[in-house]
Amino acid sequence: MVTKIGVLAIQGDFSLHRRALEKLGVESAEIRRASELAGLNGIIIPGGESTTFHKLLTESDLGDALLRELRNGLPAWGTCAGAIILGYGEGRPQPRWRLIDVEVARNAYGRQVDSFVAPISFKGIAGDFPAVFIRAPRFISVGAGVEVMARLNKEPVAASQGNVFVTSFHPELTEDPRMHRYFLDRFCAVGSLKVVRSAG
Repeated sequence: MVTKIGVLAIQGDFSLHRRALEKLGVESAEIRRASELAGLNGIIIPGGESTTFHKLLTESDLGDALLRELRNGLPAWGTCAGAIILGYGEGRPQPRWRLIDVEVARNAYGRQVDSFVAPISFKGIAGDFPAVFIRAPRFISVGAGVEVMARLNKEPVAASQGNVFVTSFHPELTEDPRMHRYFLDRFCAVGSLKVVRSAG
């Protein structure tokens, strides 16, 4: 049974992820220091500004400690900016962590004014899910070992590999908790085997 999920809280919309977890009756914790990673059953890296995320992570011991935990199998869900950090690609921020074999292009769906909501069919969730895209990245290439769980206009928008799950949209901006429940049930169950596969 899941006991505690961390939400990276150095920048971005971490409070909304905590709210979604609370609705599901799951304990959560805001993670700002390396010492706070102990005892987690999973972590969410939220949307925000990926360049700022990278700067703050590399200026403290949190980045190295978190990367080490992820490589050791800690389940992680990256939404929007979080997906950029967990994947790989050209441009800022560099280096990216390459923990999932997905090439991610920043802001590829347009600027803030180009934000939109679209119903998507998600493998493992019954019925459409209202996906919110805000300055969203694009998953422009996925490796053979990556499972694509959702597409928009034939393009992947949700994917996983090993213990890493990424979405280019923001489930925390909806009142629908099914995506958070999916992460908990599939990736964070205590005692389940997690194996990370680095894209490098």
